[in-house]
Amino acid sequence: MLYLLRKLGIFVFTLWVAATLNFILPRLVPGDPVSVMLAKYQGRLDPSAVDALKIAYGLNDLGSPMSQYLSYLGGLLRGDFGRSISLFPTPVIDVIRMALPYTLGLIGVTTIISFVLGSALGLYSGWRRGRAVADSLTPAALFLNAMPYFWFGLILLYIFAFQLRWFPLSGALDPFPGNTFSAGWWGSLLRHAALPVFTILVTSVGGWLITMRNNVINVAGEDYLAFARAKGLTERRIITRYVLRNALLPSFTAFGMALGFVVGGSILTEIVFSYPGLGFYLYQSVTNLDYPLMQAIFFFIALAVLLANLLVDFVNVILDPRIREGRA
Repeated sequence: MLYLLRKLGIFVFTLWVAATLNFILPRLVPGDPVSVMLAKYQGRLDPSAVDALKIAYGLNDLGSPMSQYLSYLGGLLRGDFGRSISLFPTPVIDVIRMALPYTLGLIGVTTIISFVLGSALGLYSGWRRGRAVADSLTPAALFLNAMPYFWFGLILLYIFAFQLRWFPLSGALDPFPGNTFSAGWWGSLLRHAALPVFTILVTSVGGWLITMRNNVINVAGEDYLAFARAKGLTERRIITRYVLRNALLPSFTAFGMALGFVVGGSILTEIVFSYPGLGFYLYQSVTNLDYPLMQAIFFFIALAVLLANLLVDFVNVILDPRIREGRA
């Protein structure tokens, strides 16, 4: 219990630090949204119009930095992130609600599938090493893991979307997909997600495979496996009860981190496929100096990573008895 309370305290403190940095860092970026707009119009705006834009965007005199900071923290506690500048006057929370389901559906589901598939292949490759198929998985995984996923995505987009026209070039849905959750709507959603999903799967499975294979090889040399064989346990029971459980613990910690970063989306993949997830809007907010949207997405990324780590700590207490007994 003391271990979990300590982790909970670290979670709260780290979240406050992340929120504070989230307030400071965007303000260190040179320029402001109105300057970006003036550059687009090459300065052909009346000074009074510039002042009106600053007032509309909330960029006029906002008081001292401390008052701005306290107002920012109060908004976080209320769930009020202000209005998006690049999508004015849409509230930031509405942009998050619109983009988050696409990111969770695309990146979240793909991360889970790649972890399960990569871990299963890594278990096979590590336990059956010395066999042709098992040993061939390692160089293939290294090649796929080293391949830039945005480059692979561009190749898929050019061949299957531009040349063959089997899949759409961009977006998450057709202009008129039908009623929400209807058969036509699901078909449109899956067609648009097929290439991004395949891109992420192919380029991420290799990392999980290599990690799991190394863990299995390390576990295979432990004395308790020899003892389990001496007791006459079947190979299936040895794998599921001893090998998998102990080899999965280090991978599970990394998996928790990966789930946390799901909220940020796979930025380059979403940009390549123009997929309207949080990663795509994060890029748009940075290029347009959209401080409210930028801060909100960064905050949700930090919150998701910290929650994922806290969840991993809770699960590790269940899986690893050494933590419950205070020995780890």
